Amino acid sequence: MRLEDHVRFVRGIGPKKAELLQKLGIETLADAIGCYPRGYEDRTRITPIAQLVDGEKQCIHAIVGAQPATAHIRKGMDVTRCKVFDSSGSLALRFFNNRYAAAGLEVGQEYAFYGKVQAEGRSFVMLAPEFEPVSRESRTGRILPIYPLTAGLSQKDLYRVTDAALQAAGDVKDFLPEDIRNRQKLPPLGKALPYIHRPQTMEQAQQARHRMVFEELFLLSCGMGFLRSSREGKQGARLRDLSLRAFYRALPFELTGAQRRAIEACTMDIAAGKPLRRLVQGDVGSGKTMVAAALCCLAANNGRQAAIMAPTELLAQQHMQTLGPLLQKLGISCGLLTGSLGAKKKREITQQMEDGTLSVAIGTHALFSEQVRFHDLAIAVVDEQHRFGVNQRASLTEKGENVHLLVMSATPIPRTLALLIYGDLDVSIIDELPPGRQKIKTYAVSEKTRPRIDRFIDNQCADGGQVYVVCPLVEDSENMDSVRNSAEHTAERLAKVLPHRTVSLVHGRTKAAEKEQIMSDFAAGRIDILVSTTVIEVGVNVPNATLMVVEDADCFGLSQLHQLRGRVGRGNRQSFCIFYGADRGAEARERLSTLVHTNDGFVIAQKDLEMRGAGDFFGTRQHGLPPMKMADLAGDTRLLEQARQEADALLEQDPELEGQPLLKAKVQKLFSQYGEGSFN
Repeated sequence: MRLEDHVRFVRGIGPKKAELLQKLGIETLADAIGCYPRGYEDRTRITPIAQLVDGEKQCIHAIVGAQPATAHIRKGMDVTRCKVFDSSGSLALRFFNNRYAAAGLEVGQEYAFYGKVQAEGRSFVMLAPEFEPVSRESRTGRILPIYPLTAGLSQKDLYRVTDAALQAAGDVKDFLPEDIRNRQKLPPLGKALPYIHRPQTMEQAQQARHRMVFEELFLLSCGMGFLRSSREGKQGARLRDLSLRAFYRALPFELTGAQRRAIEACTMDIAAGKPLRRLVQGDVGSGKTMVAAALCCLAANNGRQAAIMAPTELLAQQHMQTLGPLLQKLGISCGLLTGSLGAKKKREITQQMEDGTLSVAIGTHALFSEQVRFHDLAIAVVDEQHRFGVNQRASLTEKGENVHLLVMSATPIPRTLALLIYGDLDVSIIDELPPGRQKIKTYAVSEKTRPRIDRFIDNQCADGGQVYVVCPLVEDSENMDSVRNSAEHTAERLAKVLPHRTVSLVHGRTKAAEKEQIMSDFAAGRIDILVSTTVIEVGVNVPNATLMVVEDADCFGLSQLHQLRGRVGRGNRQSFCIFYGADRGAEARERLSTLVHTNDGFVIAQKDLEMRGAGDFFGTRQHGLPPMKMADLAGDTRLLEQARQEADALLEQDPELEGQPLLKAKVQKLFSQYGEGSFN
């Protein structure tokens, strides 16, 4: 078989399996070989029960001592328990919502069990272990790659397609220059592929991962380098009048020094005649919107137009409520364009945008739909830019000639990462909060404080405040290592504990219209307690919200928790943030302690980088950029810097990569799928 062949031709993969593999992005054998394991199970080492270590996944050989017994804990949660033993001691097994798997265990038979071990008092328990009878054919004694799956697929299915892909790869040509490979001590591609998919030792897997991580970061750095160079020498929209005296006089408050510096940096870019391409970073509530307002004034003062794009209708409406009165005070017309507008109103707004009677348009992705035309767009502002793809931002700037672009983000990112992720953008940081904002009092608590926290929630509502309660899961999961508090279960519990309070639930599965309505009701004060997943991380401005409670805070990254905390403290009242998880071990306590002791988003982001293991720094990957299959932006900072330096040095010698055709083709393919198209 060849790498271009479809996976449906692999033995054991029929049309249904091929359709499921497509959900994982696997259509051809080439796709399969690029689907790397998300981890490995080292089953080469069998640990006696007496030598088990708390918190680690381990493999044991043990005999079932008693028939598994299932108990119903609560709605949607059954726990099956079983005792096993070896010559050194005994161990409890625990399965969640999986009585049928546990029913396969026979008393008196020896099995190989593999799972995470957790201390409970003086004994241990193994949570949701995989198991099989001990035999010559058993998978113990091997290093097993663990692939990402979707419902209906098994690890065996992924083994089949990756086996076929490895055979088809043969003597695959390496696109990484040999001198770079030698300097970075990377295995050639022909070795790295079998090492990553079928390692004989964990050392081989680590060598391969090192190569694949470097490769991803190097390709991304090359692509961003192309983007930077493609904009050199271009002219930005010409704005002759750059005075903002009237704007500053119209403000009912003084801007902070950081806000003024960001505005000045933008005006200097425009004055230099080059296209403005600037990222403004700042914590929630730091006043980034005022930078956008200043640029809207510059466009209008020069008889041109500006557009502000937000990721949700509610945020767009809030920008309209905040900026509309200010701009009107300056004689600047401002209109709102969202998908839910009635047809008549939508036609009216789009006509005003096209004939130039509307100076500033605020809206959602509706702004870059094909039928929307601007009379003379000069400045585009994208709020919460990580929610939009590179192509979507480009679509907005293409609505005019040489349009200036300002992107805003409330996600603090250390400079090393910002240079990679926003490679073609200059960066301004707003690191001061407007005067009058009170520091949010933050606490990390354990489960035993729950009755006290419930009373505190009730008291906040009684005092006229509102409360967010955020959970990591929508519903009770069947594959949990331990019992977590899902949003559905938490909403149900709070409604029973506080029946006199209005409790609502919103999560990623909530229909868009219903979600918008619930968020509107919360913003209007019609809901006391809003239970949700992280869909409110970038949400509406609710000055009346005074308390944020995060369940299972150890499941989140520090930067994400900081973002959630920023949902409160928007008004003049003292606000609070409570993180459950202080009883989840020393690491969880240390991480949460960082949030208790500082409100500085950039300090927290740096700590996040230092402490986090696997997982994307942003919680979800950046839309519009090639996805990170192997690289962990939190843990691979040093390798990221090495990849950037190698890419910059190569592009300086060979800006068009004419001497590296395989590498150039790889970068072009990658960015044509996920970014701004080819680099010709």
